[in-house]
Amino acid sequence: MSLLVVGLSHRSAPVSVLERASLAVETQAKLLQDTLAAEPATEAAVLATCNRIELYADVDKFHAGVAELSTLLAQHSGVGLEELTPYLYVHYEDRAVHHLFSVACGLDSMVVGEGQILGQIKDALARGQELHTAGRLLNDLFQQALRVGKRAHSETGIDRAGQSLVTFGLQQLAAGVDPERWAAGKRALVIGAGSMSSLAAATLARTGVADIVVANRTRSRADRLVEILQQGDDTAVRARAVEMSAVGDELTRADIVVSCTGSTGLVLTADALADALGVTLDAAPERPAVTATPAPADVDQHAAWVENGSAASAAQAGPATALRRVTVPAQSTGPVRLALLDLAMPRDIDGAAHRIDGVRLVDIESLAEASADAPMAADVDRVRTIVSDEVAAFGAAQRAAHVAPTVVALRTMAAGVVAGEIARLDGRLPDLDEKQRAEITQTVRRVVDKLLHAPTVRVKQLASEPGGAGYADALRELFDLDPQTVAAVSRADLNDPNRGRS
Repeated sequence: MSLLVVGLSHRSAPVSVLERASLAVETQAKLLQDTLAAEPATEAAVLATCNRIELYADVDKFHAGVAELSTLLAQHSGVGLEELTPYLYVHYEDRAVHHLFSVACGLDSMVVGEGQILGQIKDALARGQELHTAGRLLNDLFQQALRVGKRAHSETGIDRAGQSLVTFGLQQLAAGVDPERWAAGKRALVIGAGSMSSLAAATLARTGVADIVVANRTRSRADRLVEILQQGDDTAVRARAVEMSAVGDELTRADIVVSCTGSTGLVLTADALADALGVTLDAAPERPAVTATPAPADVDQHAAWVENGSAASAAQAGPATALRRVTVPAQSTGPVRLALLDLAMPRDIDGAAHRIDGVRLVDIESLAEASADAPMAADVDRVRTIVSDEVAAFGAAQRAAHVAPTVVALRTMAAGVVAGEIARLDGRLPDLDEKQRAEITQTVRRVVDKLLHAPTVRVKQLASEPGGAGYADALRELFDLDPQTVAAVSRADLNDPNRGRS
């Protein structure tokens, strides 16, 4: 196993960089195809969410792999390599497994414990399978990550450590007031009908809003979401769908707006919001804020971290950070007439909406700032233990699987030797009856099986331990096994249509 992940997330890069580096679905597909076309990757999968972009690959050369994956990320994201590199993190082999399992459990999320990431990991796996870029290693890895994430949520109280971005965002909009009391009777406009927007609409309905209007570029998807909302037994929300062209009119009636589309440009400009409220967009004072800006680094430095193993925490957290003081627009201080929640990346809502009197805006950047000091549940430690145990088990299983084709090839060779000797016996003793021949054949097979049993069982045990990959090579050398036979067994296993699918 030579698993490598190169990526950036809200932990390593500012929102402005993540926003520019976001990958559309068609761009993700091209990135995967180009990764396989380049050396040294043989498998690839991309995990792209609103606050992370990660490229996973099975590589045969570490340094070349880091350089190639970093270059590909830069090319497809549109952010220059020199600018992107300081924000990239690299994980290799067991550290890469540990990282994905932590992500699946919600430990690396902006809001710790949120479960939506599991759906995004599932989508990443499905995309790799559809494009045939995810082979045996990545199929096994992502399938196991999904199982580990589900285990963490079922066996611990990690859900209590945080909420989904939607729930957390609504809490921030409510500004200390109970969200259900704050939302009761309000009118909400949801822009978009994808997974995040659907989650937002369902959360708003459960929170107690009176009306929900869904706007989407594809009207049929908005109609379907409205149908789902109206079928809910635990809410009495009134819902309807509109065209995107009706958003301006709906803004004049809305109390809450949640937007999460795949648009690469702004969906709601500050001028449009000001017009809807009938106010003037005036300049506003600025407030100081402290943000983390990664210090300069390069790909070789990331590689050194991973290879030396002397900074595991740095490899897990990403590049070193230095604080710098910047200014961001201040929120208006008057009564809130319109509450805006922007969950899109790149952002849907103009950041200048901060300057509009009567508007409160919560976006990905402010959620990251607010969640930085969120209390951690004691269950987080239990989840970390689960992750560590699962990483060890996954590594052992992968190492054992590495020797399995060699064992199969050895037994195939032994079966061929038995068949050859029985054929030779038939030539020497042609008068043997079928019963005698069958008894001799069975006896020879039992002898061979007993001779092979102990070494093959033991080599599987040894191969599952750290550093055990060399036992497969030793077995091939000792028994002079044909490398092409071993490779054929591996290909047959890889092409099994039932492998890696749930």
